[in-house]
Amino acid sequence: MSRIANDSLRDRIMSADDAAALITSGSTVGLTGFTGSGYPKAVPMALAARIEAEHAAGNPFRIRVWTGASTGPELDGALAKADGIEFRLPYNSDPIAREKINRGEMEYFDMHLSQVAPMAWQGFLGPLDTAVVEVSGIRADGSLIPSSSVGNNKTWLDRADQIILEVNRWQNPALEGMHDIYYGTALPPHRVPIPLVRPDDRIGDAYLRVDPAKIVAIIETEAPDRNLPFAAPDASAHAIAGHLIEFFRHEVARGRLPASLLPLQSGVGNIANAVLTGLVTGPFDAITSYTEVIQDGMLDLLDSGKLRMASATAFSLSPEAAARLNADMGAYRDRMILRPQEISNHPELIRRLGCLAMNGLIEADIYGNVNSTHIVGSRIQNGIGGSGDFARNAYVSIFMTPSTARNGDISAIVPQASHVDHISQDVQVLVTEQGLADLRGLSPKQRALTIIENCAHPDYRPALADYYRCAREGSYGQQTPTLPGEALSWHQRFLDTGTMRM
Repeated sequence: MSRIANDSLRDRIMSADDAAALITSGSTVGLTGFTGSGYPKAVPMALAARIEAEHAAGNPFRIRVWTGASTGPELDGALAKADGIEFRLPYNSDPIAREKINRGEMEYFDMHLSQVAPMAWQGFLGPLDTAVVEVSGIRADGSLIPSSSVGNNKTWLDRADQIILEVNRWQNPALEGMHDIYYGTALPPHRVPIPLVRPDDRIGDAYLRVDPAKIVAIIETEAPDRNLPFAAPDASAHAIAGHLIEFFRHEVARGRLPASLLPLQSGVGNIANAVLTGLVTGPFDAITSYTEVIQDGMLDLLDSGKLRMASATAFSLSPEAAARLNADMGAYRDRMILRPQEISNHPELIRRLGCLAMNGLIEADIYGNVNSTHIVGSRIQNGIGGSGDFARNAYVSIFMTPSTARNGDISAIVPQASHVDHISQDVQVLVTEQGLADLRGLSPKQRALTIIENCAHPDYRPALADYYRCAREGSYGQQTPTLPGEALSWHQRFLDTGTMRM
């Protein structure tokens, strides 16, 4: 059954190939999608095939790609494989695109997710030629029922010169009514306070507005979102979850957190998901979440009755959890809100609501600086995503990781981070399976001793302690004792000896 209820738009239904033909080389295309949810599938695949044909004929064809965050293989993977992406923002997790970025074959602007929509409106990124937006339906009045992510959809629809819609019948019709699309944002000097004071407040519309004159093509699809399964929590993940739950219990006992905690934010990944799952048996009730994505652990919390409301911009679910959600969408709908990412990640809202931010990392140094994006300082892994939006503005900023990687061959705690995404002032709590370091109110030297003692793996504590001793003896200053060049020499030392593989 068609989900296009507006009669005047039905004459714009066409094939994905015909829609892809409307996109020109050198143009900027805004595509929906956020962590594998709600991204267009048919048009990017058709466009990738067209690009490959153009390249085979000797005709260069590349576009600039803007999204909400990461997408799926039918979008980033297909276009990157076809060598069709000239420039990409704001976040990427596709392995093919990652390799092209690291080989210098694709320009990549890694940026805070809350800043994408404002920057698009400011104009210095250039015009947005085409928006390709997945929706779950078109209503009789022409408004759009959003899909399983909101991301930057509102901005792309407003800014684009032309719009291509993918109406995806796979998306559950019970999604209708879950979304909260706020249209009150503006650039200075016209900004006004955003009237959201609790995670469960609804301040906007349930639907996306669109100028029907800009719609040039509509494609009907029935294609699933592609999300990866979460690994079962291992002993390390359980230990990290245990340390965090005990920390929360302590903060409640000291009167620094309410009994229901404060709104939770959780980055994407197995460790973060394990922490959420661990809260199911924790002592906290009537919890809320104000975050980017709803993961498997949040469904578990909702089912347990521990989580009262989850506010996000997208789902990031395993295939099993997605099936579970779709089977009972109506029951979940009133306990979830999907918002534009400029609202879900808004720094002022995060600070005012008092979010408890829990994010992952690649490495942290002994002074609490965190690298969440680069390997050995120069090779991009994914991107900063929304972790910076939350870490700097959270009530408590927490970073968590196993203390080692690559089967123990790499220490996640290093003398100096080879790249810094989150400065020490934005990192308040560091957690590994070894323990928890509460860094609030500590000087850099106090931080170093606390992190080495509580978070570093025992195999690496002697080397880290030796570095700290040498730094105290040979550093130019004593506020943050460092040895010049050690940021990369620590990594290089193990590369040369073969005892640590990167």
